[in-house]
Amino acid sequence: MNRYLVMIPMLALSLGLAACDDPPGPAEQAGRQIDRAGERLRDAVDPPRGPVERAGRAIDRAVD
Repeated sequence: MNRYLVMIPMLALSLGLAACDDPPGPAEQAGRQIDRAGERLRDAVDPPRGPVERAGRAIDRAVD
């Protein structure tokens, strides 16, 4: 049951995050904000353990 509680919102979010070449619209900006909130939550629950992991996460954020 818990698996479905996680999968349903992830599926709903993934459907709205289709890639396109147009400038980011309000839905894409909202998706990015949701992604950033998830990353902040992950960092709060499981903080980076060292400078290399912190640098990797910073690079991931910069590339996005």
